[in-house]
Amino acid sequence: MRLIDQTPNLDNASRRQFIIKGTLAGGGLMLGLGALPEYALAQKNNAYDHNSPLKIGAPEVNAWVSIKPDETVLIRIARSEMGQGTRTGLAQMVTEELECNWKNVSTESPTPGHSLARKRTWGEHGTGGSRGIRISEDYVRRGAAAARIMLMQAAANKWDVPVSELTVDKGIITHAKTGRQISYGQVAELASTLSPPDPKAITLRDPRTWKVAGQPYARIDTANKVNGSKVFGADLQLPGMLCAAIKACPVFGGKLVSFNEAQIKNMRGVKGVVQVSDKSVAVVADSWWRAKTALDALPIVWDEGKGANVSSAGINKTLREALDEEGNYWQRKEGDALGAIQGSPKKVEAIYFTPYRAHVNMEPMNATVKISGGQAEAWVPTQNGEGSHAALSEATGIPLDKCEIYKLDSGTGLGRRGSTQDYVTQAAKIAQQFPGVPIKLIWSREEDMTHDFYHPIAMAKMTAGIDSSGNLTGMHIKVSGPSINATLAPQNIKNGKDERQLQGLYEKGPDAQLGYQFPTLLTEYVMRNTHIPVGPWRGVNTNQNAIFMECFMDECAKAANKDPLLFRQALMQNHPKHLAVLNAAAQKADWGKPLPPGVYRGIAQFMGYASYSACVAEVSMQGNTVKIDRLVFALNSGHVVNPYLAREQIEGSVVMALGAIFNPEITVENGRIVQKNLDAYPLLGLASTPRIESVLVPSFDFWGGVGEPTICVVGPAVANAISAAIGRPVRNFPLSKEGLKLA
Repeated sequence: MRLIDQTPNLDNASRRQFIIKGTLAGGGLMLGLGALPEYALAQKNNAYDHNSPLKIGAPEVNAWVSIKPDETVLIRIARSEMGQGTRTGLAQMVTEELECNWKNVSTESPTPGHSLARKRTWGEHGTGGSRGIRISEDYVRRGAAAARIMLMQAAANKWDVPVSELTVDKGIITHAKTGRQISYGQVAELASTLSPPDPKAITLRDPRTWKVAGQPYARIDTANKVNGSKVFGADLQLPGMLCAAIKACPVFGGKLVSFNEAQIKNMRGVKGVVQVSDKSVAVVADSWWRAKTALDALPIVWDEGKGANVSSAGINKTLREALDEEGNYWQRKEGDALGAIQGSPKKVEAIYFTPYRAHVNMEPMNATVKISGGQAEAWVPTQNGEGSHAALSEATGIPLDKCEIYKLDSGTGLGRRGSTQDYVTQAAKIAQQFPGVPIKLIWSREEDMTHDFYHPIAMAKMTAGIDSSGNLTGMHIKVSGPSINATLAPQNIKNGKDERQLQGLYEKGPDAQLGYQFPTLLTEYVMRNTHIPVGPWRGVNTNQNAIFMECFMDECAKAANKDPLLFRQALMQNHPKHLAVLNAAAQKADWGKPLPPGVYRGIAQFMGYASYSACVAEVSMQGNTVKIDRLVFALNSGHVVNPYLAREQIEGSVVMALGAIFNPEITVENGRIVQKNLDAYPLLGLASTPRIESVLVPSFDFWGGVGEPTICVVGPAVANAISAAIGRPVRNFPLSKEGLKLA
């Protein structure tokens, strides 16, 4: 196992196989990379135009990489970029196997329409669950390696020498015996005429020997963000474009009864009012602010429905009552945990609460749609291009092959722009009423915050038994709360059970296994859905489950009169990767060494998104004010594609996690979301961000995620440090419920 301190140098990737072929007009090599056998090469002249942004140069398809005579290497990446660095990481991996010059690399995004027309050459376009690199790495690397082989063979043929006598470095092929050299761009056209090698037969480079991948290269998508030239969805300008503002029923499940268009139709710039659905209405105008101003003045009557009787107090009561229910909702049953706990000389019990959370993306939800001539086009900041494509087709009734999505980089996504495509559907419905005119829909911040798919609220009742020697005898975990699958994927709920909500508590497996071997164990989930929709929020269900598990582990350690680290280590011998990151974080944080007076430590570990993470927090207190002095992380994601980006992701997870455990929660009153803007739901300030240290511990034997795994260990590590400082456990989040605030 290799330890990388302070997140220095390494790199990452993900996925299947490549099929390579094609020719660039005017010379060059195009590489088609089929993710599945049925995505084999489409026929020539099957180009899919739709004003394509792709710089193809010829009608060949399935192109992931093209190499032009001027040495430009164009890499096509289907994954979405929203600040996480996936585009840079995937480009590094292609460069690594291709052996081209990183300075000559540029990237672009293929469209879902192109992919569909070319038999889904690029496979799925979704980017979520920290999968952007880990499920693309294999076929991306194999395609790049096959291209290298073809380019080398082309040079060998040109010189009439064995390919074994050639070497390549940064796109320059050398024949050592004669001293001859030739560039990729010079042989690209010849290489394109060769038969590609079998991608399955290619031996990929050992990540331990990577030269480009694995290194802390700067992101390739930064410059235009810094200089302000980057065009996000909210910035987009198209000829003749109109803008729309939308308002949905303030209570989820309610309906639109009526609106009085006459009251606003003569307001400056207003072009019309559109009933978007049975629960929403939009105003279209020549500027967004005029649309928003008119919408605010529009008299609207709502039927708020049964949800108007629901408030946070009632939701909390429902979840608390569910913890006392008995039923067959168990997910894991190993031995007789209830009997073992009941027969133990010491019993530990605690109830924890975590609230609803909003995404609050920097860029509110938006989409621009133009419908004309039986075709539909949309410009969308999306995490799932194919999902947006399907939503556009379904909303308009226009066939998929007549629809196109131009994917824009997102001003953050955090799960909100993936499986939920309501904003695309709305923009499409509005655009139908203005044929031939681009309509840009932008949600107001108030609409964005009050019509989210929220991080699910949850409660957990944790119970454990401790024997006379301080050893744990049994563990019972019962979680209650709404189900994400019930909102977004009801087909995944089997017999009333939804294992997804117990993410991080699974048996051994590749994604989110529990890192402890308890003598007896019972885990349960009691589903209690409300009218408030829930969905993925960075880290999803590992966030609350790690708080439940890791805060309770500290309570058990205290009851057993044992050090929290030693108590955990004794239960982790069958989980070496969990144990390794726990030990790495503890070592880096000098666990066990005396701290300055008034400083306290807390520790936590958890697994999510196929990666193992741990955190040690150091805090100090001034009355009820918490100052977080230091956070130390250890992460094993198997491979690390770019340690600089990995560190950025860890730091970003800290900001989100600390905001989630200290800042105000999302609450419900009379069916409505109370918090409407950042004054009532602030984000973490820079002054509250602590010193953050990262240790990467790649074991080079699997592909894990980076963007989401570490967020879940921040809360429990900090909470455990606070508990050590104040001498009592903290169980209610946000911590203002415990009378605590962040400095």
